[in-house]
Amino acid sequence: MSSALMVAKYIVNRCVKSGTPISNLQLQKILYFVQMAFLKKLDKPCFSDDIEAWQFGPVVPAVYYHFCGFGAMPIWSSYKVDSVLHSEIIDQVVDEKKQMNPWDLVAESHRKGSPWNLIYQDGQGSHKVIPLELMRNAAR
Repeated sequence: MSSALMVAKYIVNRCVKSGTPISNLQLQKILYFVQMAFLKKLDKPCFSDDIEAWQFGPVVPAVYYHFCGFGAMPIWSSYKVDSVLHSEIIDQVVDEKKQMNPWDLVAESHRKGSPWNLIYQDGQGSHKVIPLELMRNAAR
């Protein structure tokens, strides 16, 4: 299983290569949707890192802090990555989400009844882990 940072670097590289670089905000949501897709299609997570419920949606803290220096700007850097298993699932999610408005991605992840929504609860669950089982059940 890959780390979330390795998957994130793979996603950033794919977006840069296609000429559609993404921001850290978009990257966080795409990671969430990748994790959901793996749980739905393979019944296992893509990466082992926890996803937390933050104000603007699901966040993998280690990835957030790695890329936070870019602020809200697109990430144009390229990264060395190990091979990522089942990259076709990642590619499908990335290709579907990379051109979406960042705030549309936030709205999608904030949907009523979503795993983020169930944990965040108007801020009471801020920075709490979104359990994989909750994500797995929502992905079905």
